[in-house]
Amino acid sequence: MLYTFSCKLLRVIYKLLFRFEVKGLENIPKDSGVLLCSNHISNLDPPAMGIWIDRQIRFMAKQELFDIPLLGRLIKALGAFPVKRGGVSKESIRTSFQLLKDGGVMAIFPEGTRNMDGAVEAKKGAAMIALRSGAAVVPVAICGQYKLFRKMKVVYGPPVDLSDLVELKGGEVLEQATERIMSHINEMLRAEMAPTTSR
Repeated sequence: MLYTFSCKLLRVIYKLLFRFEVKGLENIPKDSGVLLCSNHISNLDPPAMGIWIDRQIRFMAKQELFDIPLLGRLIKALGAFPVKRGGVSKESIRTSFQLLKDGGVMAIFPEGTRNMDGAVEAKKGAAMIALRSGAAVVPVAICGQYKLFRKMKVVYGPPVDLSDLVELKGGEVLEQATERIMSHINEMLRAEMAPTTSR
């Protein structure tokens, strides 16, 4: 109830303040495990990625946020679960696997920290969760700069095919999977931003 109300309210706010356009919702599976992987430019990204989808989205959030009385209760009610700063704990990984195995939707930022200049550096956690869970990996591109009344977009691409990497092992496999996911995200960003930069 709280989640649904919050999403509807935030949709109005985000459309009003940032004129959000949403594309590619048809690429998100309706009833199976889904891992949304997005670029990360602002603390405003988690709602921007999730509020347009009619399924509940779960996020990892810093443990410190849960220690703030009102905020901690709110983000927990909205589907966030804690992860220790500086590394992903075994407990949060188990929670992620179980969530996706049960057919849930989880969102993650492969870049880890906010990246304002579009650099491609990424962490391997998203790739590990994707490969081991078997969930559909949907790349998400958040396009724009969160300037008031300036148009922004969130684009959901077709699931990334990682099937050829699932049975392989080793760090190189995680690197390949990470590069493939980030490549899709960056291709979507270039495609959506190109018309704006050419004006």
